[in-house]
Amino acid sequence: MAPGLSVRMAQAAPYAAMVMDARTGEVLHSRNADARLHPASLTKMMTLYIAFEAVKNGEITLDTPVRISRNAASEPPSKLGLVAGQKIKLRYLIRAAAVKSANDAATAIGEALEGSEASFARRMNRTAKALGMTRTTFKNAHGLTENGHLSSARDMTLLGRHILFDYPEYYNLFSRTQTDAGIKTVSNTNRRLLAAYKGADGIKTGYTRAAGFNLVASAVRGDERIIATVFGGRSTASRNAKVAELLDLGFKRAPSHAPKRAPDAPVYAEVKTLKEADGKLRAAGKVIRLNTAVTRSPRPKARPGSVDTPVLVAMDDTIEAVVAEVAQKASLMPQLPKAERKPAQGDVMDASAASAAHGVIAPVARPAGLFNRALTEETTMAPEMPRVVTRVSTSGGRHWGINIGRYKSHNAAERVLLQTALKETVALDGALRKVVRKPTGFEANFLGMEREMADLACRRLQARNQTCFMIGPS
Repeated sequence: MAPGLSVRMAQAAPYAAMVMDARTGEVLHSRNADARLHPASLTKMMTLYIAFEAVKNGEITLDTPVRISRNAASEPPSKLGLVAGQKIKLRYLIRAAAVKSANDAATAIGEALEGSEASFARRMNRTAKALGMTRTTFKNAHGLTENGHLSSARDMTLLGRHILFDYPEYYNLFSRTQTDAGIKTVSNTNRRLLAAYKGADGIKTGYTRAAGFNLVASAVRGDERIIATVFGGRSTASRNAKVAELLDLGFKRAPSHAPKRAPDAPVYAEVKTLKEADGKLRAAGKVIRLNTAVTRSPRPKARPGSVDTPVLVAMDDTIEAVVAEVAQKASLMPQLPKAERKPAQGDVMDASAASAAHGVIAPVARPAGLFNRALTEETTMAPEMPRVVTRVSTSGGRHWGINIGRYKSHNAAERVLLQTALKETVALDGALRKVVRKPTGFEANFLGMEREMADLACRRLQARNQTCFMIGPS
């Protein structure tokens, strides 16, 4: 590359800026603030925000060892120098991404939380939408130039303010001039501004040839705190000088005293669709259809001569309505005298009662040795209860599942399965509830899932402090 080419390309990057009173969110100055530009390593602010969120939700801990993939290790500089196959605690990856702006560390964080960089980018976009970042689309966790990976000065200023208010316990990371990143001590890419500007205490730099020199900076003086953002600086020195000028402008225009108004917490719409660059509609990482989806499943007519035809319940019926309807039908059917009910091996009566309580009435237990002797007269005359199918599903190659605990009774396991299905309608969509009796108790399982969906479901349940582990194909 010819000398000076990098600088000339950086000079061509469009310029944008914004100044905000961090206490109130009031915009004090803006220029091209909504232009969609390359954010470069400002992207890592979102990667870190999600990491803080994941720790808070219990998805992962700061001391969780993260295995470095070949993909993460191969990221170009700036990097920490991670090696494929090695393990390093999440806290060190966070430090490296925040202070040194390490690309390999940022990618490793994304893969640790979502399994792949593409899945993590989708989570980044969901989070950006929840935070009100309307001009942002993320494609990766580190910010290296990629087609469609764009943001704006306004959106990055909003993100910086959210980090300040939502995770103040981590904000000190951005003011450290040096920090221990596990395998080495790293220096802050923003150390010059931190040392030169009074009150500066963060937060993140960014540079690529396409983006120019970017910076989101914050400074505090007394009761006043200002956030200033610059996109498209020509050099580190000129960018820092411009940010200092904008911070001065902010302190001059901001009132001496103003009430602190924290930004609204992000609201994640679990079923709401997100339109991505490819034009597809996605929700929680899976493709869904709008307007063409079946909204009601009518009860089919019984086939001539068929017996024990399952009754399909309309999918838009509530669970309570289903349970009430089944209970009413069951009460109208003739019952065997109590003494004549012959449970088969295991706690069959308990299982039947548990199933009835949740909208699934199991057939009356047949005597042991069914295939070795004729049915007794009283058994053949006893009416067999109808079975209610609350979900119609085909496996579609889904051989994975999740286990959400072991319980003392079939009834308890069924109840937990139903409650969990109601809470996690997105993650458990299409999964089949099944109670498996073991010598040590009754295991509550969701089966018929793809591996990715099983992993997602477990992460979401674990974030709710619900016991969960994946079940692989047998």
